[in-house]
Amino acid sequence: MSAALATERPNLPALTSLRFLAAVHVVAFHLQAIDVAFASGPFADFVSIGYIGVHFFFVLSGFIMVYNYAGRPVAKPRFWRARFARVYPAYAFSLLITAPIFAIAITKPEFAFFRFAADHTLITCLAVVGLLQAWIPDAALSWNPVSWSLSVEAFFYLLFPFLLPWFLDRGRRGLLLVIGGCWLFIMAVPSAYVILEPDGLAETGPRVFLATWLNVVKFNPLVRLPEFFVGMATGLLFLRRGNDDRLGTPLIVITLIGILAFTLVSPVIPYPFQHNGTLAPLFGLLVYGMALRPSWTRFLEVRPLVLLGDSSYSLYLFHATFLPLLFLNPDGTPREADPLEVPARRRLGPRRAKPPEAAAAPETAPEPNGEGAR
Repeated sequence: MSAALATERPNLPALTSLRFLAAVHVVAFHLQAIDVAFASGPFADFVSIGYIGVHFFFVLSGFIMVYNYAGRPVAKPRFWRARFARVYPAYAFSLLITAPIFAIAITKPEFAFFRFAADHTLITCLAVVGLLQAWIPDAALSWNPVSWSLSVEAFFYLLFPFLLPWFLDRGRRGLLLVIGGCWLFIMAVPSAYVILEPDGLAETGPRVFLATWLNVVKFNPLVRLPEFFVGMATGLLFLRRGNDDRLGTPLIVITLIGILAFTLVSPVIPYPFQHNGTLAPLFGLLVYGMALRPSWTRFLEVRPLVLLGDSSYSLYLFHATFLPLLFLNPDGTPREADPLEVPARRRLGPRRAKPPEAAAAPETAPEPNGEGAR
């Protein structure tokens, strides 16, 4: 028989702040991807695995859904309407703002990840508006590239009311088996890709866009579903916890050590393993530990950080479109000058005195002895 669920469920502001930190990691990764920053230095390897920010989002999403709804009535239409109201208005606004950029980009052959959209514009647009783009491997990054993850999340939200009763019927051991089984599946998919090489690529990486099976591994909602399952199972384990509140710090420390180790070996880890939820169980530990609210983590609960966490969705939605506009030339090369500093300096800085007019050039060239030159 399953243990009773905790009835007191206070807000968990530290998890909101972590959303902001994860979003910043993704932003830093995209700055590196467009050759603007973090090409070298002590943080280069960590920034290069910015995909793990999305792993964290998926695990956190499953945890929060369970934390808010487990043991409480879940009316499906009401739940879906609430998720739609939370996610879609900002998403639709991002599509509206980025539509002109997308319309221009599909005419530019140098934007490889828009190649499918250029050839199949109508079906791509319908898929993006309907949050279905992640189901079409070569369209996943179309229009607003980062919105593929929202397409995946929409699938999670669709399934959640049906999944929750099944998870509630699992005991502690069953939930741990779910987490272990999900991690094995997470590892099996990129393993199969690396072994079978279905795209026939000599190498893979973040700049490879036209690889259909690699895109399936990276973006398909069914492939990413186990990360959400890990979050759901972790949420139920948390709600059924006993006297384990002192586990917070050890769990967080284990996670940080694991992330550090993953960062150090990331240069030799095949790309498909980096992009998918390899660290999902570790992020489950992190979320569990942070939800226990160890006293030293209270700095993550300060209002400015929490407000930034609340705004992280908008940061995530818009950054991938506007970073290239700010930092790249039309041909895709990095700008030499800071796009914000230089105009501001011209507008706000002191005016320079005009240089004196140059003296008129002599009518005749100087003599060979140099007396005519000064």
